[in-house]
Amino acid sequence: MSAFSAIGEDREIDQNEFTPEIEPQATWCPGCGDFGVLKALKGAAAELGLNPEEILLVTGIGCSGKLSSYFESYGFHSIHGRSLPVARAAKLANPELTVIAAGGDGDGYGIGGNHFMHTARENHDMTYIVFNNEIFGLTKGQTSPTSPKGHKSKTQPEGSAKDPIRPMSMAHSAGASYIARTAAVNPNQAKEILVEAIQHDGFSHVDFLTQCPTWNKDAKQYVPYIDIQQNDEYEFDVTDRREAHEAMYETESALYEGKVLTGRYYRDDERRSYHEEKKATGAAPDQPIAEQYFDKEREPRRSYELLDAHK
Repeated sequence: MSAFSAIGEDREIDQNEFTPEIEPQATWCPGCGDFGVLKALKGAAAELGLNPEEILLVTGIGCSGKLSSYFESYGFHSIHGRSLPVARAAKLANPELTVIAAGGDGDGYGIGGNHFMHTARENHDMTYIVFNNEIFGLTKGQTSPTSPKGHKSKTQPEGSAKDPIRPMSMAHSAGASYIARTAAVNPNQAKEILVEAIQHDGFSHVDFLTQCPTWNKDAKQYVPYIDIQQNDEYEFDVTDRREAHEAMYETESALYEGKVLTGRYYRDDERRSYHEEKKATGAAPDQPIAEQYFDKEREPRRSYELLDAHK
């Protein structure tokens, strides 16, 4: 039994099924890298054979937050920095649902940075796409956590005195079990990486470089780029934590020196997801919470019934 009848339905999926009738045309600025994320996500979902009804897309605030309006699936437009806790709750309630969260670099690495670290630490089975354009775009060009040191903006008119964060290294240190970086200018690689990330059983972090030609002309178009899996100079074992860490550090440093490196950086297929860990301890219910609401014979339970009274 499934909480949604479409889950597990085996049929051929057309990419156009993920284009909504209400808002079929995205209204991002011309040249925005967000178009690349939308295209890659539609292609990945279709390649995986997912129905729109099998997917929940949770977004934060910012230009990236409109992704859930332009992608046909279940959607939840959360408040700033809070897409991950909403996504976590949905996945725990209905583990069969494919859950994807998305947000910008300010939304995910700044305002929601605490949720980012702890979702990675707990290894929740979901994909987190972060639109990284090194700027706050929707609010008109303020310095973000990934803006380079010295970058001038409305909030830092004399230039940022802070070093940018290293998002992949953060995810790795926290415990994400799949980590990759891709770019809107590399659509084939972007789709392939999203396919792998969604398939992965655990927390998948995809740092997606999305150029902002309106508010961050310094970042340009993130070209030319180098696919590290296609270049012998950057050969390393993506399953080795130390080698992966060194590759991420080099990649994050190189970006601010004008060299764009993309590809897969780390994966751990042996680590159990958070839900699997909860099942192992007996804390996860045999019947998912979402399905309990469809079971007319099941007696409702209250939280106080699950706990022993304090003595």
